[in-house]
Amino acid sequence: QVQLVESGGGSAQAGGSLRLSCVASGFKYRPTGIGWYRQAPGKKRELVATVWSGRPNYGDSVKGRLIISRDNTKDMVYLQMNSPKPEDTAVYYCKAWGSVGGNFDEWGQGIQVTVSA
Repeated sequence: QVQLVESGGGSAQAGGSLRLSCVASGFKYRPTGIGWYRQAPGKKRELVATVWSGRPNYGDSVKGRLIISRDNTKDMVYLQMNSPKPEDTAVYYCKAWGSVGGNFDEWGQGIQVTVSA
């Protein structure tokens, strides 16, 4: 069974730090891309950061502040949130996709991140 399980969310103070983790399991083929999206109340889900074919890609609102990294030996992806802002408050979703063996696109259940001023 394919699963993406997020962890590390919770509350943080603005200017602090937080690290999100996502572990991927059950994939027959390693995802080509994996990363993070987020959805704040009343807003559309948006790109945070992804790694696709080894290359990071960041949403405009997080460039220079959040850092994505992938550890293929552990089938994990991380999101380091340095100096988070209250506007980073959202549910963060892990996503993995690929095309080897047939197109696939999977989402985790999401994890809440709340940043207070």
